[in-house]
Amino acid sequence: MAEVTVFAKVKKLITPEQLGAQPLKVLFVATEASPFAQIGGIGQVMFYLPKSLRKLGVDARVFLPKYGTIDEKKYPLELIYQGLKVPTDDPEKPSLICNVKYYQNEGVPTYFLENREYYELRANVYGYTDDHTRWALLCRGVLEYIEKCARAKINGENNLAQKAQAAIQLEFVPDIIHCNDWHTALVPNYVKTSYAKNLAISKIVQVFTIHNLYFQGMIDPSNSSQLDFDDGKSQIPSFFDSRLAKLNFAKRGIIYCDIVNTVSETYSREILTEEFGKGLHGLLRELRSKLFGIVNGLDYTSYDPATDNLLLENFDKDNIAKRAENKKAVQKEFSLPEDPGICMLAMVGRLDHQKGIDLLIDVLPKILRDFKVQFVLVGGGDAGFRDALEVIAKKFPLQVGLHTYPNFTLPRLVFGGADIFLMPSRFEPAGLTQLEAMRYGSVPVVRFTGGLGDTVEDVDLEKNSGTGFVFKPFDSFAFYGATVRAITLWQIKSVWTEIVKRAMSADFSWDTTAENYLKLYYKAQDLAAGKFTTIGKF
Repeated sequence: MAEVTVFAKVKKLITPEQLGAQPLKVLFVATEASPFAQIGGIGQVMFYLPKSLRKLGVDARVFLPKYGTIDEKKYPLELIYQGLKVPTDDPEKPSLICNVKYYQNEGVPTYFLENREYYELRANVYGYTDDHTRWALLCRGVLEYIEKCARAKINGENNLAQKAQAAIQLEFVPDIIHCNDWHTALVPNYVKTSYAKNLAISKIVQVFTIHNLYFQGMIDPSNSSQLDFDDGKSQIPSFFDSRLAKLNFAKRGIIYCDIVNTVSETYSREILTEEFGKGLHGLLRELRSKLFGIVNGLDYTSYDPATDNLLLENFDKDNIAKRAENKKAVQKEFSLPEDPGICMLAMVGRLDHQKGIDLLIDVLPKILRDFKVQFVLVGGGDAGFRDALEVIAKKFPLQVGLHTYPNFTLPRLVFGGADIFLMPSRFEPAGLTQLEAMRYGSVPVVRFTGGLGDTVEDVDLEKNSGTGFVFKPFDSFAFYGATVRAITLWQIKSVWTEIVKRAMSADFSWDTTAENYLKLYYKAQDLAAGKFTTIGKF
């Protein structure tokens, strides 16, 4: 009875046979996962999504490299498989030896592929000339570990002292392998080729999530030679072959997986076009029957202005006036005049071409000149953009405050104090900061692209609806117009209060996202079995 209740929200897509089956087993493969290693949004997804899926009854687990930066005193990892031989397909060095460790992170079983040379002796997660080897090792390593799990389950084998916990973890064979971004995209390729005759692995359904199609491998295919073109179907070279670095990992993941999904519905449509498809739009159009989009979520327990201790003053949508104390704290932090009567604009994120910083640099001086506003920014990145913003700050010293370095605590205060949040992205597969800003009452001005278009509803005064201000063309005039709309309505307090309340009430929780992923997994099983499906629909 309990299992029927668990799946009640998605019962239209699940057969009675599935309802009575064992819990679906899903193994996430990724290069980062919070709190062990987080560089970008994937790290957050790999924490919240498996956790939310487990609440739905899914046996969701995570597999990632064991980086040297992971503190084993803080996270006491348990060795569960020693001496895992991972094939390299190189005759001179046919295998690399790894270990597999285990840790239960807030209820989510997490596995770590340990290799001293490729993971533990590295100071960073990304950015090495042999990253192609590091990620191929991860892709092949997870499959070798699963193969050992399948043997252990059948034969009772174990390569370690028979600890009860180790024995249990060594018998986990997933129904779904969920790969994330190009780094893990060789998993489906290996499954359908090198492991095609392996009875245990060949039956596992492959899901590949594109978090950002801008990155497809070690080289940019749009700037590479035709001699380096990857057809996507030739044999994967050995770990130590220079040709491995020239593979388009993402392309191979798209070809060989059972389902491809992106991190928002709009982005799943955008990548079918030449503008956003980065050379893979034709392939994606051809395979669009297995392409879906699910918007990322936000953890509303962690991101809660009513309890967040990073704010000077806690508040909720029923006492928005308390945000004024946070605005004063932001003004003090950035050495700006402490005046609650000034409209505060903010931006939090990388100084990157993708984020539309060039639009901001063009429009911001005009806004500062024409309106009584302040602007604060938190985020590091491109030195050229930083220098241009510093020029603006020198010209408007009482209106602009910059913190051009990464910071993981200051953004919460900015969200809780700023009136308007700017996000004029050139493209944005999902976006998280607009959700965080809305949660804390900072009304977003966004370009209609990717996840921004799926999560921010344009304000309509006649309908008394909308959670932000949306512009479509990527140009300065459109961005300026949307920002001026926001500043103008901010001055009408009764109208603005209602907009803030709607933004704070928007629901993009991970629970909803997890329900959609559960539907996706069953759809993937149907597609793998050759069952008919409606294009792009659950």
